[in-house]
Amino acid sequence: MKTLEMPKVPVNFVPAKGGEILKLGHITMRIMEDGSRTDNRLGSAEFILPPHTQGPPAHWHEMHDETFLVTAGTIRFHLPDNKHVDANAGDYVTVPIRAPHTFSNPSDGESRFFNTYTPAFYINYFKIMAEMSKGDGQMSPAKNLAAMAAFATLPAMPMWEKK
Repeated sequence: MKTLEMPKVPVNFVPAKGGEILKLGHITMRIMEDGSRTDNRLGSAEFILPPHTQGPPAHWHEMHDETFLVTAGTIRFHLPDNKHVDANAGDYVTVPIRAPHTFSNPSDGESRFFNTYTPAFYINYFKIMAEMSKGDGQMSPAKNLAAMAAFATLPAMPMWEKK
């Protein structure tokens, strides 16, 4: 019986202070995997949200799933029908395709989460957002929506109207 030769695909290591850092207004993002080593099957990043920080406008994705592992503090996931879930360090949230959502940090302290995207192309949304916010250092719903439109991400307007 012939044995299969062992592949020698390199492993990617991102040290604790490594990765590409993006500023999205007050939010800091550290890209851990941009999809270039996974044939775009998986992208991942860490997010740091200062106290009382709002996330993007409520939306859903038509072409990718996301997961969120809260690593510090509390992340509030805003959902349809004026519902929300407060996820604390160690809690895990899966957002499948077509699930309306947004998030925020409702607490008085910094919060962090590890985020994945399948496929990974959505990482480019954040790169566009970082470029858009360089001029004034601010994020806005208009900037978010302009970037989202390029990545099959749609606004969840009924959630905006209930705020």
